[in-house]
Parts: sequence; C-alpha cells; structure tokens
Amino acid sequence: MLLATSLPVPVTASVQPVAVTMNKLGPEGRALATQTGSWDVTETVWATPEAKPIVTTGVAVRQMIGPLLQEILYPAGDQSDKTISRIDYLSFNRVEGRWNYVSMDTRAPVGIMTANSFERDPPDRIQVVFMPFAVPGDSTVVSGQLLRMDQIIETIGSDGSRKDQHFIMADGTGRKWLAHRYNYTRRARS
Repeated sequence: MLLATSLPVPVTASVQPVAVTMNKLGPEGRALATQTGSWDVTETVWATPEAKPIVTTGVAVRQMIGPLLQEILYPAGDQSDKTISRIDYLSFNRVEGRWNYVSMDTRAPVGIMTANSFERDPPDRIQVVFMPFAVPGDSTVVSGQLLRMDQIIETIGSDGSRKDQHFIMADGTGRKWLAHRYNYTRRARS
C-alpha cells in the first residue's frame, strides 16, 4: 500500500528545485553586484614583516558571472595587450552559509588559491582563510616554504574597497604580518 506522503510531488512552473533557488542572488549576492565596474587599484606589498613597502598600481574590472563576482586585475596603463596579473572569484554559498573565494595570480608560482569564510560574515567585511600553500623561497633555487594566509575584504562606502592579506610563514615563529594591501577606488561611471 502506498501512502500519500510517498508519492512524488510534481514540479510546477511556480515551484523550482532548491538547486535553482539557492543559486539565485540572495542579499549577499546583491551586495556583491554593487561592486561591479572598473576600479583603480594601488597594491602595497611587504615581503617580510621588516621590509619596506613596494607600491604598484593597476586596474581591476569586476563583473557578475551568475552568483560570482569576478575580478580581473590588469597592470596600470594601456590594457590593449590584456595582460592579466590576477583573477579572482568571490561568492556567497547559500547552502553552506559562508563565503567562497578563489584566486589565480600569474605574478607568482603559487597555483590556484582557494579560501572560505568560517562564519556568515556581512558583505561589507568578509574574512576568508586560505588553504596553506607553498612559495618558492627567496634564493636562486627553489627552497620551498609553506605559507598560511587570510584575507579581509572590506567595502568602504559606495566607491571604495580594500583587500588586506596577512601571512604567517611556516618558520616556527607564528608571526603574522600585513603582506599585501589592495586599495580600490571606483572609476567614474560613463
């Protein structure tokens, strides 16, 4: 005998599978969509806690790819050659209730870097923690060193944002330092 509760429920036009509804933009995704456009970027790098900062500039182009905010970082100047320095994706995973981030940087041999938030951070201040990854070392031969990293992504008004990356080298000291800071200023909308 079949019970009424064991019968399949027909999917109508007004009822969508949860996989479809959870992939739509929720409040976090709508907040990401406000970050689209072209941005001037100033990157400051401290290679070690004691190092003097090195400052470079670039241009970031952000667009939504479904529920993902894609950011492509180009060097400053003429973009006709489309040399990409870094590409990343940020999204809020509505099933897990946390932020997902992935970055691919062509400036360093570090591969694909993935990160997630631990909590349901608000869209204006997201902290993600990366899987540990290896860096080649600073000599003329590969010496290899594991690195732990977190990143705090902050929205500063409607026309500014910042990404701070903190490093901890696997050298036994457990010392954390601000290693990269990306300051973003939105370009005038045309």
